[in-house]
Amino acid sequence: MVMTTDTEQFTLEDFMKNPPENMEWVDEKLVEKTGMTLRHSEIQSRLSRYWGNYKSESGQGGEVYVEMPCRTQKQGRRPDVSYLTPELLERYRNEPTLPQSPPLVAEIASPTDVAEELLAKAQEYLDSNCQEVWLVFPEGRRILILTENKTIAFQSGDSISTQVVLEGFKIAVDELLG
Repeated sequence: MVMTTDTEQFTLEDFMKNPPENMEWVDEKLVEKTGMTLRHSEIQSRLSRYWGNYKSESGQGGEVYVEMPCRTQKQGRRPDVSYLTPELLERYRNEPTLPQSPPLVAEIASPTDVAEELLAKAQEYLDSNCQEVWLVFPEGRRILILTENKTIAFQSGDSISTQVVLEGFKIAVDELLG
């Protein structure tokens, strides 16, 4: 579910300078991120921990974030989970908002999310320097990975791995979804 806020004077530049908590800037309006459940938060936390542990253990460095504000070509977003490479971290660590999409993003579907909207959001990230998007559907126990050139579907019983970013990361779908 999405709640909009009356923001006659609030612009994308304002979002970039001072992104409000739990808000995205979509279609020239501040939109509150709502509809998240305990299950959503559990998977978000789990994926953040797994990516974070892996980037440290593999020596790839960088950092993993939850709800990190970023800018796409036309919106201000807060991906559920994202990974920044060491280079991006070095360059933008002290900025209030990443001025592009992170290279690796995960969006976890809430019961109120519409698949078409999540797919459009994934494409928006990919069009803004993201290299890989994970769309996680907890209720259907499926995960889609989208890159510039392909979309791969995984389901319960499968092992899933990163395709472009955070090279070598692998996990069972059932372990991630619990």
